[in-house]
Amino acid sequence: MKVYFNNSCKICRSEINLYKKENIKEIDWVDITDNSEAEKETLKNDKELLRRLHVKENGKIIEGAEAFLFVWKKIPKYKFLYKFFKLPIIFTIFKYGYEAIAFILYLKNKKQLKS
Repeated sequence: MKVYFNNSCKICRSEINLYKKENIKEIDWVDITDNSEAEKETLKNDKELLRRLHVKENGKIIEGAEAFLFVWKKIPKYKFLYKFFKLPIIFTIFKYGYEAIAFILYLKNKKQLKS
């Protein structure tokens, strides 16, 4: 599984670094900052990649809140988050909350886009 994240965003980097410490071999962490290869692999442009977390597993691209479920499911220490946030009503709230926060972070970090 590949996880595409924005390493130039302090908040994003801090969270992903917590997950990286778990040394899960099945997860390949990919920084999307100025990464045309990530754009090719995901078929997303830099704006789309910057806007949300993305996961690629079995050739399928998953994004946003659902991508976090995939990450948490793979990391034993964070599996409790997967179990909680996958509950239908909780997931709906999480999804909208994530979108709001992700949009704010996008606005904060969009200066890194290629234009």
